[in-house]
Amino acid sequence: MRPLTEEETKTMFEKLSKYIGENIKLLVDRPDGVYCFRLHHDRVYYMSEKILKLATNFSRDKLMSVGTCFGKFTKTKKFRLHITALDFLAPYAKGFGVAAKSTQECRRVDPMSIVVFHQADVGEFIRNEETLT
Repeated sequence: MRPLTEEETKTMFEKLSKYIGENIKLLVDRPDGVYCFRLHHDRVYYMSEKILKLATNFSRDKLMSVGTCFGKFTKTKKFRLHITALDFLAPYAKGFGVAAKSTQECRRVDPMSIVVFHQADVGEFIRNEETLT
């Protein structure tokens, strides 16, 4: 487990800012302590610094996961959010999806048209539960 590089941090924060805007800083500086993001096996985990210090007692190869998985980096270095991050993003989110059409267009589209691009869903978590660890 290691801290994110500047490039990884920038990529992840750009993705998060689409959903929660400037509230990203509220994820790190919380009233109940300081929280951080760490990378382990291409997955980004969100945890308190207390948990991070406890996790250093385990070797990297023995550690499966620690904290909450926020998402993962693809082979092309793009960041994809996981549904497990939704509990932390929901209080600050403007909406969890990207609109494909404007409000006016949505009123007149055919029922089979794409209106919101998929970001994540609970079914995805259940389908991929074995690979999330």
